[in-house]
Formats: sequence, C-alpha cells, structure tokens
Amino acid sequence: MTQKTIAERSTLDTTAIIRAGGLVAMPTETVYGLAADATSDAAVARIFEAKGRPQFNPLIVHVAGAGMAARYVEFPPVAERLAAAFWPGPLTLVLPRKAGCTISLLASAGLNTLGVRAPNHDIAQSLIRAVGGPLAAPSANPSGAISPTCAEHVQDGLGDKVDIILDGGPCPVGVESTIVKIEGDAVFLLRPGGVAREAIERVVGKTLSNPPHTDNPQAPGMLASHYAPRALLRLNAAAPEPGEAFLGFGKISTEGPYAFNLSASGDTTEAAANLFAYLRRLDALCTEHGLSRIAVAPIPGEGLGEAINDRLARASAPRG
Repeated sequence: MTQKTIAERSTLDTTAIIRAGGLVAMPTETVYGLAADATSDAAVARIFEAKGRPQFNPLIVHVAGAGMAARYVEFPPVAERLAAAFWPGPLTLVLPRKAGCTISLLASAGLNTLGVRAPNHDIAQSLIRAVGGPLAAPSANPSGAISPTCAEHVQDGLGDKVDIILDGGPCPVGVESTIVKIEGDAVFLLRPGGVAREAIERVVGKTLSNPPHTDNPQAPGMLASHYAPRALLRLNAAAPEPGEAFLGFGKISTEGPYAFNLSASGDTTEAAANLFAYLRRLDALCTEHGLSRIAVAPIPGEGLGEAINDRLARASAPRG
C-alpha cells in the first residue's frame, strides 16, 4: 500500500489531517469508512468528490456516543433505548437535526434529519475522540461499488484520493449498519444491516414499519443499484451454470476454483462477514478467466440474512 498505515502515523498526525479538511479511511466493525470533519462543508464535499457519490445521497455521521449525538440531533426516549442497547455498534439512527446544528447540510443532503451512529471499533473511536467531534464517514469505496472490508480494498478502490488509510484488519461484521428512522411513535427500517430486525423490535416493543416512498433516499444504501461487482449476479441459484463463478451457502456449495461458501454451517453472521470480500474475489476471478457472471445460492432471510439479501438484490439490480 502506498498510504501509510496507523502503525506509521501517530493519532496526532491523523487528527491534524481531519482538522485540515483531509480524508482518512478508518476501519469500523461494519466496513471501512471514508472519514472527514462532519462540520466542514469543504471536507464533506471532498468525500462526495472522492467517491463520485451523488449529492442527494446522505451520509452517516459517526460519533463517540449518545452524548455527542445529542449535541446535533433530537434524541427522544426510543432513541435513548436503542442507543443504550446497541451503541457502540452497527445501528444508525435517523433523527431530526437540532436548531443550530453545525453539521454540514451537505452531509444530510439538505434533509432536516441526520443519520448518526457510534462505531464499535477502537481505531474509529480513538479518532473521533481525538478530533473531539463527529466524522462523516460513508463506505470508503467508489459510489455503487462493493464496500471495503479491509485496508487493501480501500487502496484498490480509491488509491491516492485518500490522505491516509488506517489499517485495522478485516471488519468483523462485514455489512453496513442497520438504519432506522424515528418519527414520532413510529420506527421505520430504512436499511437492514449489522443489527437484526428482530433485535431492534424487541427493544422498541413493536414491529418496524416500512418507510414511505420518496423520490430521493432518506439514508445511505437505499439506491436501487448499489454494492455491485463488475460481473453480473444471478440470485437464488442451486448450482452454477457453465461460465459462472459460484457463491454458496450452507449445504449448497460447489467445489472448484471459482466457488466460495459464505458459511458452510449456514450461519448468517459468518456469511455477512464474508460477503463483500468473497464477492470481490469472485469478481476478480470472473475478469481473469472470462466468466460471465456470479451465481449466488439462496440465503435465508432471518437474522443478518435480511441484510445479505438486501445487498445482493441491489448488487444484481439493473445499472444506470
């Protein structure tokens, strides 16, 4: 890697990059994020430019905890319960911006709401606390492409568009955070992710609602085409066809040089952790060996299977 890793830079140096409006790729428990000062319009604009991300697609703002989040967003009792149950961790809360909120409106795509979460990763937490304020940090990859779960993925996708990549090893969760929007008494599931729907429903004491349709996304990861490899995907495949790579699950696994199994034991948590890395490896094999597409075995929808199926559906959607 051409960028220096955290072992070669002090926290003070990395903090200085953020304060100067720079971009730092930081590991979280979900995926690597492209972090910048969330209160700086210029720094947030650099995120959109580096990723090639449309400016109508809002970002998630990373905070140290509920105390920091409450400086910028309204924090009703249900948000307090969810933060107490799942923070730090892979849950993003979309909440109304407070009057006088200093976080860039570009980060929330001009919406009157803001997505906030506290990451469960020592490096991300250390950087947020050293900066002393929130970091806007979408996934550290070109917009629409497979999300990065190790430092090498960031380097491959963004290269010298990032000022420094902090190498924290593979991300243990492997899919992005779950996003819920709190609006009065209603709690809407905007994006399934690293916290299962069932766990959230136990805390809020009700079924999560589906979000009303809007022309523009209310949160990241809601675009129809997203998380996509270069190769096309064929979902719910029992076996690969000639000229296909294969992504298996559980007992549905095909031996061979172009096949990987997300979880031989049928564990959706293990499968989520492997999803993006295996898609990248199979995508590279398709390019190298002239394969037409990646066939993917059925994934059950329980637990983190809902998040996996969401990512696969968007990765296989028609591309604009």
